[in-house]
Amino acid sequence: MRIGIIGAGALGGTFAALLARAGHDVEVTARGAGLEAIRAGGIRLSGGYGDAHVHPAAGERLTARPDLVLVCTKAQDAEAAIAANADTVDGATVVVVQNGLDGVATAERLLPRSTCLGMLSIIAANYTEPGSVRVTTTAASYLGRGDGEPDEEVRRVAALLSEAVPVVAIPNFRGAQWTKLVVNMLNAVPAIVGRSVQDVVDDRALRRVVAASMRETVRVGMARGIRFGSLQGLGDRRLRFFARLPLALGQLLPWSMRVRMGDVPNLGSTQQSLRRGQPTEIDFLNGAVVREAEASGLDAPVNRALVALVHEVERAGAPLPAERVTAVLAASRRSRRNRPAGAAPGRRGR
Repeated sequence: MRIGIIGAGALGGTFAALLARAGHDVEVTARGAGLEAIRAGGIRLSGGYGDAHVHPAAGERLTARPDLVLVCTKAQDAEAAIAANADTVDGATVVVVQNGLDGVATAERLLPRSTCLGMLSIIAANYTEPGSVRVTTTAASYLGRGDGEPDEEVRRVAALLSEAVPVVAIPNFRGAQWTKLVVNMLNAVPAIVGRSVQDVVDDRALRRVVAASMRETVRVGMARGIRFGSLQGLGDRRLRFFARLPLALGQLLPWSMRVRMGDVPNLGSTQQSLRRGQPTEIDFLNGAVVREAEASGLDAPVNRALVALVHEVERAGAPLPAERVTAVLAASRRSRRNRPAGAAPGRRGR
């Protein structure tokens, strides 16, 4: 098939290399140094899926009408990237491979003639050098749309992509997006302190903050009426149980994710953006929790504080001391104590 990939970064580069290796005709979009590197030397993939060196066509926009499109940009870049390619891709099946909650809806609005699906990827890959991607954790990706069972198109695309990399057609995709949002809470703290995800979770004080942001995310999702989808051993029952736990026990959730990662240092996508001097997608991760909480009349003080700290690192260009992160929990408790009478109650941590 002719496959267009919008955004050839960590995930986009991984999918481009694996799909080209499987025999598909791949064209990618990239910008700046990444585009120059791909044009000059192709995409080099190493790590969990083995080594591959492919030479896809590359430009700032797709030039040939594809049969299938994967949108792999950061969440904050999706709208502009889809709009820039709309004339070429509208009418093709489009798969949005993205963190956050809004990607599929954005694609549907900009591409009215396309069938738009969403894909959640748990693959961990480091992209710190243009044109070079190292996969640190392999995992299945999850494809779907809406709240119901996977339809024929979802199953067809999942089977096609699975020829190159494992993709599972799932029901309740919207609920699975929320489950992935919980997983994405692993991103902020490593980005703030400039350490790997494994190193952060191994640190008990930092692990408590990660667990608190996850628990807050689950509680906001529950307030929004979400039935969490099954993803990487997480599902609705387990996450609701986690939301009721005291923080001391809730730390087992990020710890179990860390064990699954192995020992190859995983920087997380937010920290990788910082190291490349690019804006992060924090407003679409922890920031999404804050917005969804406000829509339910709740507060999300832990996630709100982490958003502010990531933006501080963006401005300063350097990590912050771990003490700035560990202070978040005490500040969130003070915020709850000082809430005016009659204000939205939120959830009290322990």
